[in-house]
Amino acid sequence: MQLPPPMKSFLNEYDLSGKVIIPFNTHAGYGVGSGFRTIEELCPNSTLLGGYSTKGGVERDGILFVMEGEKEKQVQEDVKEWLREIALVK
Repeated sequence: MQLPPPMKSFLNEYDLSGKVIIPFNTHAGYGVGSGFRTIEELCPNSTLLGGYSTKGGVERDGILFVMEGEKEKQVQEDVKEWLREIALVK
């Protein structure tokens, strides 16, 4: 639900003024939370394009469940659509 500390450190350390930032994340069901907003706050002089977030792998009792099958195919299509929406592909 928050931007991971290593990402915060990176964005605090490097000046990305004038750069285009394209945020994306996977999560275990809680969504992006404040992550994209934090990027915007830490990079006020950057262009922030629309982000993408999807539910990814989930860990339960030490066992990691990965994205596969129909979910994998759906996410591939969703990513293609997102890239079209932010004009990175046609």
